[in-house]
Parts: sequence; C-alpha cells; structure tokens
Amino acid sequence: MRRIIVIGGGAAGMMAAITAAEAGADVVLLEKNEKLGKKIYITGKGRCNVTNACDTEELFKNVVTNPRFLYSAMYAFTNLQTMDFFEESGVPLKVERGERVFPISDKSSDIINGLAKRLKQAGVSVRFHTTVNKVCVTDGCVTGVELQNGERLSCDACIVATGGLSYASTGSTGDGYTFAKLCGHTVTDCYPSLVALKIAEPFAKELEGLSLKNVALKAMQGKKVLYDGFGELLFTADGISGPLVLSASAVVTDKFDKGEITVSLDLKPALSKEELDARILRDFEEAKNKQFRNALDKLLPQRLIRVIIGLCGIPEDKQVNSVTKTERATLVDVLKGMKLHIKKTGGFNEAVITKGGVSVKEVNPSTMESKLTKELYFAGEVLDVDALTGGYNLQIAWSTGYLAGVCAAEEA
Repeated sequence: MRRIIVIGGGAAGMMAAITAAEAGADVVLLEKNEKLGKKIYITGKGRCNVTNACDTEELFKNVVTNPRFLYSAMYAFTNLQTMDFFEESGVPLKVERGERVFPISDKSSDIINGLAKRLKQAGVSVRFHTTVNKVCVTDGCVTGVELQNGERLSCDACIVATGGLSYASTGSTGDGYTFAKLCGHTVTDCYPSLVALKIAEPFAKELEGLSLKNVALKAMQGKKVLYDGFGELLFTADGISGPLVLSASAVVTDKFDKGEITVSLDLKPALSKEELDARILRDFEEAKNKQFRNALDKLLPQRLIRVIIGLCGIPEDKQVNSVTKTERATLVDVLKGMKLHIKKTGGFNEAVITKGGVSVKEVNPSTMESKLTKELYFAGEVLDVDALTGGYNLQIAWSTGYLAGVCAAEEA
C-alpha cells in the first residue's frame, strides 16, 4: 500500500487526502493548526460559496491566471461532481444568484464537517499542530518530510496543499513556496487578490458603509480596459470593496507598476445617457422650486448626493429650474462615469486569495505532479492559478486536490 503525506488541511488538502485514501492509499494529513479548514470557515462571510453551478466551459472564463493548465483537473472533477460529493457527504446545497452554490444551512462549518466525515470514513490519519520544515528528496524523488520537531516521516508521495499568503491567521504563510523552491521550483511573484481597492479620493470616508447594487465598473490603465463588470459595490473608509470590486482586483493587482489605474463607475447602467437625462428632467420638473441639492433624492442614496454634486460642480443651492442643459449633461456624465483613482490594493491580511505561486510550467497538468521531482504533487492556491469571485477558486481547490490525490495513489 502506497503511503502518501498531504501537507495542509484546507480545501485542496482535505480533498486530496480523501481521494487518495478512497483510491486505496495509506494517507497522513499534516495540519499545523488545531483544526481543519480554518480558511473555509471564513469564506463567503462564513457561508462558504463552495462552487459555481455554471457550465464547465464557463468556469474557465472566470479563471484569471493559467486557465488552460486547469483543463484536466476541472474535467477530472467538475463543479457538478463537487456538488454531488457534498450532497453525498450529508451537506445539502442550494444555488443562488450568479449560480453561486452554498450549503442550505448557510454554515461553512457544515462543509468542513462533511469533509471531516469523509476523511474519517476513508481512514485518513490527521495530525494537528504539526509543522513541516521541508520535503525530503533523494535522487530526484520524494522520500518523506521533516517536521519542525526534527521527526522524519517517510512516504511514497507527498502532496503540498499549503495555500498562499492570504489570511495568514488561518495558516497560509507561504510554507509551500519554500518547499517548492527547495525542490528547484520557480515561484512567481505573489500579490493579494480578491481584495478591496484603496482610492485617492478623500470622499471615501464620508461614504463608508454605503452599499450600491447593480452598478457597472470599468477598471482602466490609460485607454486599456483591464476589467469590465456589473454587480454590488461597497464603500470603505479608504476605498471600495464588495463582490464587483474583488473581482476587479484579481485583474489589476499585478498591474500597478505599469501605470495609473482608474475606475469608472456607472451608477445607472440600465439607462442610456439620453434616458437618464429624460429621467432627471422628470425629477426636476417635480422639484422645480427646490434647490439642486434637494432634487436628487429619488435618483441617489442620500449620502451620495453631496459627493455627486461636488463632482459635477453645480452650485448645490441653485434653483432646479435654472440648471442649464450643459450642467445637466455634466451631471449625466458623472452618474454614468464616476471616476476613482486607485492607489493600491489592500494587503494579504485582507485578501481572499493569493495571485501567483508555483509555476505551472513545472507541474504536469494531467497529474499535478512536479516535472522536476518525482512523487511531489501540488494542489490548490499554492499553484499559480486564480479566479474571480463566485466559488471558482474553491472549485480549483477541489479539482486540483482530487486529481493530485488520485494520481498520487495510483502512481506505479
């Protein structure tokens, strides 16, 4: 019986351990925390967006980095198989807006409990409070791992599923990158991703906590469109966040050295400029004896009115019936293209995932095995693959974990 060591008890690690054990291997899962799935616990605001129920081909469109590398993994263990896996593990699921999949209970702990149940059923030996120092290699082949306490564990194969650098408090401190480098692997530059964006505009502070639904966002570098999306946005004390912004961050996070990045917000994407002007005219007609600042409450949230007035430069105490056509056109332009200057992203301590990791050029996409070291496998966020929000990153973890587990167990 082949002995397999899995390093990391997160999504990819648990899936790899379960799959390898169910395929007949003797599996030991090493986790440096006191419990499994600490990062799963906080995903989706504690609800755990476990995957996305879109067509498999659609999954790849939402992968930002190295989607082609993931073809074998995503087809070996699809999003539909992920859903079946959790249903069979006693975790009923539901599909919400945007095809996002959650446990019916809205509790991420149910996902972790389902995985823990499968680990136990498969006979996986789990060791907590166990930190790995290095992966041991002899003659280009993995022979075991060395623990921080000096203990050495031998194995026939090792799967590294240690996560990235985001949310270090959950144990993601880049250990896997160190193991990979010591085995001769290239680790690409790492950036925080799916993270809030910090803006230069001082009005962010007065908008803190304001949530806007159904807005369109375009991230630009010069005239180049980096990201174009639609959804929900949240103002923070020093910038913008929310699902729409997190997805935009996945595309811009590694571009700041190439020039200034700006964001254009369309606050009324359902209306053309002409339709919006007609709507404003109607509102103004109803409020013709009011001052400008008191004529926008049907159009905008109260807290946003002062900021928009400041951006369009129309005196706030001007009578509505004396606002000119040119001034109205300026207001429409601001509402259809509120410009924000992005200074930087939030740090790894705020980021949902890490962009960058073990170079996929040095990993076999059909098996997740290293091309440089035999019997060394990688799964999950430690790899240089990442996606937008919506359950896609967890699907990458399930798929790569599954493939690594199967192949490590079957390797002759």
